[in-house]
Amino acid sequence: MYKIDFNKPCRIHFIGIGGISMSGFAEYLHNIGFKVSGSDKQKSKITEHLSSLGIDVQYGQRRANITPDIKFVVYTAAIAKDNEEFMEVQRQGIPLLNRSELIGQLMTNFNNAIAVSGTHGKTTTTSMLSQIFIDANLDPTISVGGIMESIGGNIRMGNSEHFIVEACEYTNTFLDFFPKRSIILNIDEDHLDFFKDLNDIRNSFHAFAKLLPKDGQLFINGEIDHYEDIIQDVDCEVFTYGIADPAYRKSERTFDYAADNIDFDDMSDGSFDLYYKGRFVDRIQLDVLGLHNVSNSLPAIALSMQVGIPIETIKKTLKTFKNSKRRFEYKGSIKGVKIVDDYAHHPTAVTATLSAARAYPHNTLWCVFQPHTYSRTKQHLKEFAQALSLADKIVLSDIYASREKDPGDISSRDLARELELLGKEVYYFPSFDEIENFLLSHCMNGDLLITMGAGDIVSVGDSLLGL
Repeated sequence: MYKIDFNKPCRIHFIGIGGISMSGFAEYLHNIGFKVSGSDKQKSKITEHLSSLGIDVQYGQRRANITPDIKFVVYTAAIAKDNEEFMEVQRQGIPLLNRSELIGQLMTNFNNAIAVSGTHGKTTTTSMLSQIFIDANLDPTISVGGIMESIGGNIRMGNSEHFIVEACEYTNTFLDFFPKRSIILNIDEDHLDFFKDLNDIRNSFHAFAKLLPKDGQLFINGEIDHYEDIIQDVDCEVFTYGIADPAYRKSERTFDYAADNIDFDDMSDGSFDLYYKGRFVDRIQLDVLGLHNVSNSLPAIALSMQVGIPIETIKKTLKTFKNSKRRFEYKGSIKGVKIVDDYAHHPTAVTATLSAARAYPHNTLWCVFQPHTYSRTKQHLKEFAQALSLADKIVLSDIYASREKDPGDISSRDLARELELLGKEVYYFPSFDEIENFLLSHCMNGDLLITMGAGDIVSVGDSLLGL
């Protein structure tokens, strides 16, 4: 593997520079003196931001973008092996690093590198933890998979020993990391275009846990089925966390850090009593909704306490913390219809978001859902239908292909049929224009409309609001 000398900035190129994570690291390297260029398929707000910084962004991935002065190239798992730039890099013999290898090498520059992993909730927890560290004046370097308003993007350059980063399990990329502290939020069946099954995924999370050094710390959700298998033979200190309130807990397990006496206000924002090893610590108030965010806050609190941040600072941050963009993000209202956007694209996340939304003030709950990838939609078709059935009315767009090609054996019509079998009112439209026209004529004053998915469905709400 090519070894980066961060003390000797050189020319670097990113294939797929417009991705939320790739763009952040491109900006980071640019800020520390590297000459950065990159390419993407199309222009976006992210690529325009990079261009405004002086980064050379090319649209269209062509052989001509790869010049001999490039010292190494960064790419992601989404880049196909027959990509023109990728093949040209190989032809010229320029060293290649995937995104996770770049992150891993960056982590070695920090004494307290923190990796936040899990099938769901990574961006929220990373953002919570990052904001706590900022408010505690610890000046962290941050890479988050969403846009944090407080840092004006998805990357923050700090000047301290602290580095906080999301750790994605897809293609085992998080196994390239070198964390000092790690969080495992949950382990669910996902990315089955790469993993064989849930057991294969669990094995990867076990390998991730074992990356920690003896003086490291692991914070793991104790509600994960057989979580003991994940922490088996790890060398570091382990802390569990979970929901202890009898009204919400899933088992009789006890946890090092626990949330009890959970309550939700009229906006579905949670509050709870925090316990550490059975002793009451304080009452925590959140400004984000749902039980899932109570759970997401626990490892952020636990890790912050373990590095010595006062509970008063933690409390103050969480009381005012607003989630990253596309995490139940209120976009605005039109004719009395509130429009919210959410990134949920797995049945578990869809269930969590819609469960919380049902407690949010509304008349009719609409969900405009864009399935993400053919493989995920096919694998979890019935689970998606069950999750989406929590909405009163569902509107489906075509599947967002992302890195996949249409196999021809799955479509949003299949999901619509499953929802109809559950007795739900569901509509399918092949174009966003049709969806927008339908919503304008059918949503009523007092309704709550959620655009949901990891693709470009957010543009539907933006268009309705004239953004």
